Amino acid sequence: MPETTTTDGLTLPRIGFGTAALKGQHGARTIAAALRTGYRLIDSAFNYENEGAVGAAVRSSGVPRDEVIVTSKLPGRHHAHDAAIAAIEESVYRTGLDHLDLYLIHWPNPSQGRYVEAWEALIEARERGLVRAIGVSNFLPEHVDRLVEATGVVPAVNQVELHPYFPQADQRADDASRGIVTEAWSPLGRASEVLQDPVLVRIAEGHGASVPEVILAWHARLGVVPLPKATALERQQQNLAAIDLELTDADVEAIASLARPDGRNNDQDPAVYEEF
Repeated sequence: MPETTTTDGLTLPRIGFGTAALKGQHGARTIAAALRTGYRLIDSAFNYENEGAVGAAVRSSGVPRDEVIVTSKLPGRHHAHDAAIAAIEESVYRTGLDHLDLYLIHWPNPSQGRYVEAWEALIEARERGLVRAIGVSNFLPEHVDRLVEATGVVPAVNQVELHPYFPQADQRADDASRGIVTEAWSPLGRASEVLQDPVLVRIAEGHGASVPEVILAWHARLGVVPLPKATALERQQQNLAAIDLELTDADVEAIASLARPDGRNNDQDPAVYEEF
């Protein structure tokens, strides 16, 4: 699978596996199946309450631990430095692994004004070996500016909402200018109307592919790492294979025309939206 390397030296595959709502034994089995299918980047979060299932999946999958990139995220209620350190330690304990590979601040929660403090805790966690690489999620350029001004440390990754109706061109350009890898949550638009969009249906028919495959191939073409979730083995396989689908320049231009000013699914604008 094609790969990209972060500024922290972490090698990421060009597609990952989202795990939100995958919990307990069923979740562990689903995630383990994804690993056996070929996924090597697993995305979780403290607030998903499934870090234990992720760790169990890694251990039971038969895939060598050093081949798997396990990600989790710090919740807004634990942005204070000491609380952040304890949450990161707890994430590691929950997985049952000896470290996590990538740890992100889940949301900046700007009105609380503590995300720089949280970032300092992530830096400390990396220095202690709790995590290998650190980054952010849902951070706007001005939020990243504050982190860099305060610490001199640039996030390795910025995970944001990104799909054909909300392609985030300016955000992607800003991330790229800093050497930040952009990851995409809800890359398929949360299975909304985007999957029935006539433009995407036409492109998919032209390639003998599904609309989800076209969307994921589009992410790869943009240099973005999508994190789709799929419980069915066949869909896991299709999503993984999508990275090999080659879109034409005309395809990419047509998909670019789908961008909407109000393209966010749930109006979760990081400038005002907060999650704890």
